[in-house]
Amino acid sequence: MQHVIDILRSSFGAYGFLRVPGVHSRAAEASSSRTSPVLVPIRTIGPGERDSIAAHLLALEPHDRYLRFGYAASDEQIVRYVEGLKFGHDELLGIYNRRLELIAMAHLAFAPAGQPSECAEFGVSVAKHARGRGYGAKLFERAGVSARNAGVRMLFIHALSENGAMLRIARKAGASVVRSGSEAEAHLELPERTLDSRMSEIALEHFAEVDFQLKSRAKQFWSFLQAVQEVRSGVQQARSKSSA
Repeated sequence: MQHVIDILRSSFGAYGFLRVPGVHSRAAEASSSRTSPVLVPIRTIGPGERDSIAAHLLALEPHDRYLRFGYAASDEQIVRYVEGLKFGHDELLGIYNRRLELIAMAHLAFAPAGQPSECAEFGVSVAKHARGRGYGAKLFERAGVSARNAGVRMLFIHALSENGAMLRIARKAGASVVRSGSEAEAHLELPERTLDSRMSEIALEHFAEVDFQLKSRAKQFWSFLQAVQEVRSGVQQARSKSSA
């Protein structure tokens, strides 16, 4: 339960969202690197965000698409994948930057109706510029919480054998990995859901939603400020011309 309390405390902490986008304090970054790992806000993605999902996946380079889908997915195939997502059945999880761009996402696919519901499959993608920050591992951990609370006992990952990053995430989480030629399969056994695991998921979702709303308001604020600056600049230019 202490984990839940820590999450709730973080959600009401100082985010610094009113900093100018792109401007960071080196001292703050250095201080942050010496503290405990940062809790990454991971938000459930809804059907109204298909465009964000499509933009994220279409921005992947050909080799990254190959690793994510197991084949060299074309733009048309990605669009069909996005259009076919079953939000009411599966779970989509995402990480957003300060500009509300989706920079990492996971697809937790549950078994189809009529099939055993004890298993689920995990897939993940991270934007090139956002790699090396542990987002893939964080999404796998978060997906494990959702799967566990949904009654899933075994979480699977189907990946190409050359997808070392994905397989390292699975192994680090305690999954067993079996290679078969060019493909590999990892499976992680999940414990039964508990009250604490359910409360943890609620707290994590609350934290992520608060983070998203703060980012949204900050973006609106800076857009408004930019518009004011543009109007002010236009007025000054007009005055300069009239006085010339």
